[in-house]
Amino acid sequence: MKQRLISSVLLGAAVALAAASPVMAAKKKAKEEAKTESAPAAGNAQTLLIGTFGDWKALMSGKDKGKVCYALSQPKDRQPAKLQRDPGYLFVSNRTSDGAKGEFAVRLGFAGSTTKEGALAIGTSNFALVASGESAFLKNPAQEAQVIDLMKRSAGISIKMASARGNETTDKYSMNGFAKALEAAAKECP
Repeated sequence: MKQRLISSVLLGAAVALAAASPVMAAKKKAKEEAKTESAPAAGNAQTLLIGTFGDWKALMSGKDKGKVCYALSQPKDRQPAKLQRDPGYLFVSNRTSDGAKGEFAVRLGFAGSTTKEGALAIGTSNFALVASGESAFLKNPAQEAQVIDLMKRSAGISIKMASARGNETTDKYSMNGFAKALEAAAKECP
């Protein structure tokens, strides 16, 4: 259930990010002046941009008790650069429906290996990741609070994962604006 919800949230987030891209913004100047931007997500729900904070965005989808809020970013560097894959996203979400807070997830942009663990590196700390389809999660969900705390104090992180085809990948994310985006998302989904 969690994985299906995460996939739905990521689809909505990808659409919202595409709508918030500079090219789309230039084409739609009227929307640029609005305080929030929206784009349709899975299930006819709306994904709303709460705000942009450095390299991170705070987004919200759903209503009332079904609201999901999250801080989301795309990698600044993807290696190997020539490897064809879909866009990747890193996000931390809160769900009002079940009170979940601070859930760490990654949209890889490819099917991840289920036989080989990935690694999240934050400074000198390393955390094991496991893949499920095109998503990756902390192997030990009890470490989410520790990971988020480290992310708030870090300039950048890297995620290493093998694809189902055996390709080794590394995505590097900037943490510029992460704490503010997370705070904005938490205000919408306390």
